[in-house]
Amino acid sequence: MTRGFLLGKFMPPHAGHQMLIDSARAMVDELTILVCWLPDDPIPGPLRLQWMRELAPDCRIVGHDAIVPQAPEDSPDFWSIWRAIVTQAHPEPIDMLFAGEDYGRRLAQEVGGYFVPLGARILDADHDGLGGLSASAVRADPWGQWRWLAPPVRAHFTRTIVLHGVESTGKSVLAERLARHFDTIWVPEYGRAQAEVHSVDMGEADLLLIGAAQSATIAAGRRLANRRLFADTDALMTAAWSEMMIGHVPDPLIAYPKADLYLLLEPDVAWIDDGTRIYGDDSQRAHFARISRSMLESTGVNWASVGGDWNMRFDRAVSLIEDLAPPGMTSGFDLAQENE
Repeated sequence: MTRGFLLGKFMPPHAGHQMLIDSARAMVDELTILVCWLPDDPIPGPLRLQWMRELAPDCRIVGHDAIVPQAPEDSPDFWSIWRAIVTQAHPEPIDMLFAGEDYGRRLAQEVGGYFVPLGARILDADHDGLGGLSASAVRADPWGQWRWLAPPVRAHFTRTIVLHGVESTGKSVLAERLARHFDTIWVPEYGRAQAEVHSVDMGEADLLLIGAAQSATIAAGRRLANRRLFADTDALMTAAWSEMMIGHVPDPLIAYPKADLYLLLEPDVAWIDDGTRIYGDDSQRAHFARISRSMLESTGVNWASVGGDWNMRFDRAVSLIEDLAPPGMTSGFDLAQENE
C-alpha cells in the first residue's frame, strides 16, 4: 500500500487545491490531508475542515488547531515541531509528500517521504503567465475568483438578499427581476406553495415546516448562486405570519441564519386577491405591516425600506444591493503558501 500526505490551511480551498488533491489521490492508495488553523484566522478552521471532508470524501482528513510557528524564522525548533505534527497526524510511513511549493522538499526530508512537487498553476488577473491562484487572492477578492470556487466555498462568500413584507407588495416579482438583473438565482416563497397545496388554514406545526423548508432552500441556493442569492421571504417573515395567525412566534423561526440584507417592501401599493392572500382589510394589512417591520427591528438585521411604484422599487433595490460590499479578507500561511 502506498500512502501520501499533504497539508495546508486551505483558506479557502480553491480549484488549485482540488487539482492537487485529486492528482495526489490518484497516485496513492491512501491520502492524508492535514488542515491547519490558528484561532484568529479569517475563515474558521472547523469550517475549512468540514469543506475538505466534503471535497475529498475518500481521503483521511485531520485537523490541527495548536498555536505553532508558521515559518522557519519564527523558531529554531520549527522543523522538529512540524515533524512531530505530521507524525501525529500520519503515524504510518509516508511514501509520497505532495506540495505545490518548495517547502515540501525539506518537510519530506524531515518526515521520510519522497517529495512530489505536484500542483496546478491557475493564473489570476495579477499574473502574466507565472505563479498561480492563491488562497490569499481568493480572500482578497472572492467574487473576482468565483469560477475557481467549489459550491461549499461559494456558499460562504455568497451575499443573501431577502424580500420582506406583507402580502401583495411585489416580493415574488421583484425577487425574480433582481435575480435576472444580477445574473443569479432566486428562492421562491415556500409558504405560498404550502398554502396552495394544503390550504391557508395553518397552525404552529405548519408554520414551523414553512420556516424549515424556506431556510433549507436558501442554504441550498447559496451553493449554486452567482455571488448573490435572492429569496422571496425567509423565516423572519414566517415569524411575522406566525404572530399574525396564531398570536405568538415559535423560537425556531427566530433562530435560523439571517440574510446579509433585508428589503422591506412597503404596503403602499394596492392589495390584490390571488386566492392565497388573507389580510386585505386596511386595518389588518397595517397591523401585519407593523409586525413585519418589528421582526427586522427586534432581530437587529441589516435592512432598508423600499416603496413606490414597481420601477421605483426595482431601482431602489438595485442601488441598495450594489452598495452591499462583496466579501473580502486577507491573511497568509508561510509554511504552505500555495496550500494555504
